[in-house]
Amino acid sequence: MERWYVNKDGHKKGPYTIIELETLFRKHQINEKTGVQKEGESEWHPLSETSLNSHFEQKRHGVLSHVDHLTGEATHADLKVADLFKDVFKKHKKGEGNKIFIVGTTETTPPENQISSSWPRPWVYSRVFIVLAITYALLLACTYIFGNANTIPGLMVIGSFTVPFSALIFFFETNAPRNISIFDVVKMFFIGGVAALVATLILYSIIPVGKLNYFNALLVGIIEETGKMVIVALFIKSLKSKYVLNGLLVGAAVGAGFAAFESLGYAFNYSIEALALTKNVTFASDTMLEIIFARGWQSIGGHVVWAAITGAAIVLAKKGSSKLEMHHLFTGEFWKIFIIPIVLHFLWDCPLNPLPQIAFKQIVLIIVAWIVILTLMSTGLRQVSRLEREHKTTNAL
Repeated sequence: MERWYVNKDGHKKGPYTIIELETLFRKHQINEKTGVQKEGESEWHPLSETSLNSHFEQKRHGVLSHVDHLTGEATHADLKVADLFKDVFKKHKKGEGNKIFIVGTTETTPPENQISSSWPRPWVYSRVFIVLAITYALLLACTYIFGNANTIPGLMVIGSFTVPFSALIFFFETNAPRNISIFDVVKMFFIGGVAALVATLILYSIIPVGKLNYFNALLVGIIEETGKMVIVALFIKSLKSKYVLNGLLVGAAVGAGFAAFESLGYAFNYSIEALALTKNVTFASDTMLEIIFARGWQSIGGHVVWAAITGAAIVLAKKGSSKLEMHHLFTGEFWKIFIIPIVLHFLWDCPLNPLPQIAFKQIVLIIVAWIVILTLMSTGLRQVSRLEREHKTTNAL
């Protein structure tokens, strides 16, 4: 029976059977980078460069393995979701948050061989959410406790922007290359988000969509994801982004802007329609708040993440090229991932809606979307790690 030794903290452990190694692998006690030595041999190799890796790949099932296959990665996505929340509840020094935003310049962008490939620990996004939520609560008090109607526009804007913008900061923090400035992110949020709306409206003027049956829901998914994709592609081309994590950030920025302005429009229109139909100001304002709340929490799995997936798909289609060409958007590498947000959008809008009272469909689709996002993040970190190894190899030669 084939047995292997494992390098654990500089100590030779084992030998282990393949079944025993599988157990260690599942428990995250070893990973693809762990040094292993086959019994009877003298050479040590990373697990990912041995026959063990392909053996473990055959044991993997489910959504993650399929997404890994789509990204072209040989190693699996070691999702450390807990790391994404570890620092949220920690107390941070006053200047820590400021440092996170000082990126994207020649002085602050790390060289390729110094980019961190470990799982990020973002936390500023939670503080941004708290700031915006407090602002929303204060505007709510002005409007409903003191009866000041002048604060209603602010209430609509902040309510519509809180979740999408906070989610965008999450993607900004997880952009390990740290090569896109906060100014560029804000620019993509505002200009990119509105430009995506314009692109979508142009497509709607060409392809009119009626009542949301299954066919029209599919059309909506294709039209809106294509509209956002065009703008995301333009920004990726402009920034010459080659990292998957860049693609996620650029897509999230455009998607967040799209979601925020669209939600603002829905909140305004539905409240005006409710007022016109009922002549009841209270009912109209309640309608506005319901729209803001519903679209707010649902936006964590809507346009923001759909466009982020699209951004990653575009970068993956480039295959490391710094320049985005039109033909990249017609490759199988792009479409096999771009189809994911289209399908998610279709399912979101289609009439199929079990247990609507608890938003069951939306919750499931949000979970699926974030599984894809986290897998793409893992792909991005592995890309960074691979480029770092290639850089070291080149220097060694």
